[in-house]
Amino acid sequence: MHRDVEPAILYFGTPVVLVTTLNEDGTANIAPISSIWWLSWSCMIGLDASSKTTENLLRTGECVLNLPSDHLVESVNSIAKTTGRKKLPLHKKSLGYKYESDKFLASGLTEQVSIAVKPPRIEECPVQLEAKLAKTISFGESDSKMAVPSVAFELNIEKVHIEESILKDPSKSYVDPDKWHPLIMSFRKFYSTRDYIHESKLADGPEAQYAPWKLKGLKRKLTEWVLKKNTKRYKTKIQVNDPV
Repeated sequence: MHRDVEPAILYFGTPVVLVTTLNEDGTANIAPISSIWWLSWSCMIGLDASSKTTENLLRTGECVLNLPSDHLVESVNSIAKTTGRKKLPLHKKSLGYKYESDKFLASGLTEQVSIAVKPPRIEECPVQLEAKLAKTISFGESDSKMAVPSVAFELNIEKVHIEESILKDPSKSYVDPDKWHPLIMSFRKFYSTRDYIHESKLADGPEAQYAPWKLKGLKRKLTEWVLKKNTKRYKTKIQVNDPV
């Protein structure tokens, strides 16, 4: 029997991706995300419009999508509530995020030079996708439940790097799904294609904190006003563009 419900978030299970971009000073930033999907060699990602990754991607038009396997869960979780933006947006402050200037150091991960783009790959990730920005797309503007400023990016995949150990045959371009076990985020918990494996810092606090639209009375009105003002601040910096 099905029930009509209103979950605070709709994270039904997608792969975790570590997006690397370049900061203004040439250093690298890492952003763990899970709002992503592919069709052929095109990819769509959803980001917080206030994030450093959004700022870097709009400025440079380049990134690398690094897919960690399940054994990298500790490294991923270590930077789950960090941001490369020195001045934290209001909504990230309320969720307990902190500024981290060197996420490679914080996570214990290693930079690896890319071929088609300037942002580095992450050496430990078995799957690395070098990508360039194709389109910037406004997202969630008509969604009354959207609690954070959001933006979507269409990316063109330029280079695909796969660790030999997860290929069916090292001489062919086929990934063996019995060998490849990506890290999965499902409702703020980490899973692999094998089993639930680790708690997530994103699960700190009640899930309801992601759903201010569920609040009642004056508290809801005040929260909506603050979030609307916060969202507008970052949304105005996002211009829909088509650089290709």
